[in-house]
Amino acid sequence: MKKLMLSLLALSLFVGAGCKQTSVEQRMEEYRNKSTAMMEAFQAEVDALQKDATVAEADKAAVYEQKEEAFTKEFVEYALGVARKNRDNALAPAALKDCYYLAEPAELEKVIASLKGEAAEDAFVKELSVKLDAKKNTAEGRKFTDFEVNGVKFSDFVGKGKYILVDFWASWCGPCKREIPNIIAVYEKYKGPDFDVLSVAVWDKPEDTAAAAEEHGVVWNQIVDAQSVPTRLYGIDGIPHIMLIGPDGTILKRNLRGAGIEKAVAEALGR
Repeated sequence: MKKLMLSLLALSLFVGAGCKQTSVEQRMEEYRNKSTAMMEAFQAEVDALQKDATVAEADKAAVYEQKEEAFTKEFVEYALGVARKNRDNALAPAALKDCYYLAEPAELEKVIASLKGEAAEDAFVKELSVKLDAKKNTAEGRKFTDFEVNGVKFSDFVGKGKYILVDFWASWCGPCKREIPNIIAVYEKYKGPDFDVLSVAVWDKPEDTAAAAEEHGVVWNQIVDAQSVPTRLYGIDGIPHIMLIGPDGTILKRNLRGAGIEKAVAEALGR
């Protein structure tokens, strides 16, 4: 009888483990389906905006930014919520992988600190922790971190008494190229003894960078072939990543986009 009871207990544990595994798989599938649906719905909105003749072309960029901001907030809240509810299984790292480049570092740190078991030991989660430390060390209000590429130092351009707008970009990056006209406008309006622009090409082939720079009118200083050197140091997950650095080398703003670029520069220069 005792042997039978032990056998039944073992069987129940086996079945329970199987149910738990299936449950995680089901939740993973549900998460994937919903996140995909959210992304497709956002893309449909963007496509509709591009075709909408009732919205002036000059206004479409601003409308797009509003839609992108709303989508980003909704998606990040959903993904982080899924990660919180699955702190001990593979779904948490999967959700974090989908939203880490959009979420605030402080929120990510809170979620990571709550993870346990296989989720806490996941290789991506550990790598993300390193990136968050890099972001913290190069956050707004901190001094810039220097790096060198082929004998050219970041400090050759920043911390030299000027406000410097730094654009981390690549030739293959569509959003990067869409920001160049905004940077050109700011450069032409404010360039002088107290302001300049610096482009840093990452994750790109030097010849492709040179061709794209010439095509799109990048006439200011450049650091080419930086690859992953600065992105690791600054915890940069995606590009374009545009920051404003003060005359003494203090990072004033990160993640500037669109109209926010000129706003940050104008405020810093007091104009």
